[in-house]
Order: sequence, then structure tokens, then C-alpha cells
Amino acid sequence: MDAFYASVEQRDNPETAGKPVIVGGIDGRGVVAAASYEVRKFGVHSAMPMSTALRLCPHAICIRPRMARYKEVSSQVFAIFHEVTPIVQGLSLDEAFLDVTGSIALLGDAVAIAQRIKRRILETTALTASVGVAPNKLVAKIASDLAKPDGLTVVTPETVHEVLDPLSVRRLPGLGRKTGAKVEERGIRTFAQLRTAPDSVLWPLFGRYTQRVRDRAAGIDDRPVYPDLDEKSISAEETFDRDLGDPGVLRAQLSQLADRACERLRKQHLTARCIGIKIRRADFSTFTRRRVVAPPTHDGRTIAKVANELLTRWLTENPGEKLRLLGVVLSDLSVASQLGLFEDTPPHTSRLDAALDEARARFGSRALRRGNTIK
Repeated sequence: MDAFYASVEQRDNPETAGKPVIVGGIDGRGVVAAASYEVRKFGVHSAMPMSTALRLCPHAICIRPRMARYKEVSSQVFAIFHEVTPIVQGLSLDEAFLDVTGSIALLGDAVAIAQRIKRRILETTALTASVGVAPNKLVAKIASDLAKPDGLTVVTPETVHEVLDPLSVRRLPGLGRKTGAKVEERGIRTFAQLRTAPDSVLWPLFGRYTQRVRDRAAGIDDRPVYPDLDEKSISAEETFDRDLGDPGVLRAQLSQLADRACERLRKQHLTARCIGIKIRRADFSTFTRRRVVAPPTHDGRTIAKVANELLTRWLTENPGEKLRLLGVVLSDLSVASQLGLFEDTPPHTSRLDAALDEARARFGSRALRRGNTIK
């Protein structure tokens, strides 16, 4: 969607149409959540401090976000996506990947489907969307930004290099501003230069991710489109045969539960942003504690560590309590393939999780256990 929050505000408040509109926090430490195209001409962009935005455009109209309203309009837009394919992977309220391969026989080629989507969005919401049609997710995402607002950019397998090569490396999703600046300092400014640069130049910048970055610059991306998640959370819990009060035993039990939950998470190629625990005392009163982590993870050690920190804090506040149930709850799920170019999980940890998953799949869930789950 084009400047989604700001466009919704301009539509709902006609007096702001055609004027510079900023949606975001209005207090002194506020941040720009969305900027209309009229205000972008002054250099204002999302994630910019509001104070900076108002220095660039003092006459901008500032509006507090109305998330409930944006979610309502987003639901209308996603309903249109589902009119053409069930394979819709939402990235945010205003952006999604659609795999329309199975819809072509019924609805026409991908370009016709893209035109239909744009038309239906305009008819239904009076808002515009920009669409990228391409052989894979990476190129489609880049293409969707090339002709905003109200754009439609088509990239065929034969024209991938033609379209990508002249683009600034800053357009590569997942590169990040700081890394992008370092790449440009090495004289690499375009996709063409990035995909053809030798290891001697790229390895100091990207290390073991060098080939992945080079592939992305060449428009190579084999990630499938994962349909939106039906499952809101993944959990593992255990009711004990007898109430447990030993903190060491409880932590070992919780680590084992974290491992079970993580195994399910990885099987579905998901990551969790929110890690929580469920605690039930001997008198059946139940408590929950949770923590948000960044970036989202499916790493067993990380999740067990956070869960045990939450448990330790609760036990400190409730000394001597005996528990009849413990659980680990992973929520705010997202598809693991949405991570950027670079993994944040240490490679040895990923290999360990993979080895555990493979052994358990072949020999049973108790074939291997981490040492800290044994007490």
C-alpha cells in the first residue's frame, strides 16, 4: 500500500488531501510512523524523529496513529488478496507476498491478476497500492517499490539483471543502512557491482554470508511464500505427578519444555518474538510471565534462557512455593524466512538444534536431551 497510514488519514479527512501529513507520536520524543508523499518531498520519512521531521517541514499536519482504523482497512485489503489466492504471506498491515501460480488458469496471467488487485483495492478502499510481479519474493519486493505511488512493475526471468543491475545497493532488502554505507565506502554502489565483486572485497564485509549477498544481488531467491499463520502461539506444558518446589528441578523441567516448544516452532519454519511461561501453584492459581525479544528466534538455548529468567524472578518473588504445572508459551509468531540477509543466531547453536531435531525425528523425542534438562 502507498503511504498506508497517511493515505487512510487523508481519505478519512478530506481537508488534509494533497497536504503534507505525518502520522506518528506528537510528543517531543515521537517518531514518524508514516509520511504522505507530499511531505516526503521535504526529506521526511518513516522512523525519523518527529522533531527532525518538523524542522524539515514545519507546516506539516501531524496526526496520532489510529491503529484500530488501519487494521480495519488492512482487513479489507487482505480479503482482496484472498480473492485471488489462498497463498498470502502478510509482512505487515499494508504489505504481503502472494503466490498466484495456481490462479493463472482461472484468472489470467500474473500481470492481469496484479491489475485486478489494484483495481479492487481502489474500488473498495479508495486507496492505491503498488505491485511488483516477479519470479521470486526478493525481486517482487524490490519491484513493488520502483514505481510508487500506484505503480505496477513487471520483472521477468529474462529481465532480472536488466532491472536490478542499475539499482542502488541500498535497495537490497535486509542490507541495513549501516552495512549499506560500508558497502558504498568500498566503491560498490549498484547491484551489478555487488553481484560481480570478488571475495577479496566482499568477505571482509559479509564473511560467511558473502555468497548469499551475491546471490541476492543477482535476484536469486528460492524462498516459498508461506500462507498466513493460523496458529497464534505454540506451547508445551507439563502437569507433574507431585508438586515440585526445588528451583533446580523446576528449571530443568522448564528447559525441557522450551526444547519441545522450539522443536515444533522449527518444524513449521517459524520464529517467536514473545517468550512466556505459565505457572500453576498447588492451589491451582495460575500465573503468566512473558518477555519480548528482538530479533525473533527459534533458538532453543535463547528461549530456554529467557524462560528460566522469568521463572527465577517469579520464584524469588514467591519463595517456597510448590508448583503442579509449568509451561512455555511462544507467541507473536512469524515465518523464519522473513529474517534479513544475516542470521542472528550463532551457527553452532543452529547446527545443534538441527542435530537434535534430526535425532528425535529418527529415534524418538527422548533420544537426546540437553544436559541442563537433566536433574
